[in-house]
Amino acid sequence: MKIALGADHRGTDVLRQLSALLAQKEQLHPYTCSRCAGDAIDYTDMAVPVCVAVANGHADRGILICATGLGSSITANKIRGIRAALVHDELGAEMARRCLDANVLCLAADLVGPRVMERIVDTFLSAEFEGGRHRRRLQKLQRVEAGDLDGYSAEAAASGSGSNSNSNSSSDSPRPHPVPSASTAP
Repeated sequence: MKIALGADHRGTDVLRQLSALLAQKEQLHPYTCSRCAGDAIDYTDMAVPVCVAVANGHADRGILICATGLGSSITANKIRGIRAALVHDELGAEMARRCLDANVLCLAADLVGPRVMERIVDTFLSAEFEGGRHRRRLQKLQRVEAGDLDGYSAEAAASGSGSNSNSNSSSDSPRPHPVPSASTAP
């Protein structure tokens, strides 16, 4: 598996560590698309080459590292064919691959420790896309990415009609998330 790597000035040290770690693993072939050589580099300038490599099929997956991961994830998701996920833990990495078929992992150099980051990367690279109902959802994302917004008006969303309401079985219904009460909120 070819993995394109990129980091801004805040993620350069982490990039070196991850690149060395990935190079030790069989079947993984990391290469750096962009890295800061000491001066500041904008997240867009390092994210775009990595994402273009993934979108064009020159790399199977990409990993982007900046201070918070926010700038690189927003930039990455502007590129057609990229499904970038900003991930802070192993569960997020697993779900990004299994449910969203994410092809670019965005990491926060200033917020996530190196051991956790290594586990996130291992999980992201080993998890597989499940397909099934998730494939239908990705097809909808592809239509949105192509500019097909029919059925996604504010009125359709408010009424529950439109493209986003078809074939919702009970297994596709969102799970309720507990809302902390005022007495348990931090």
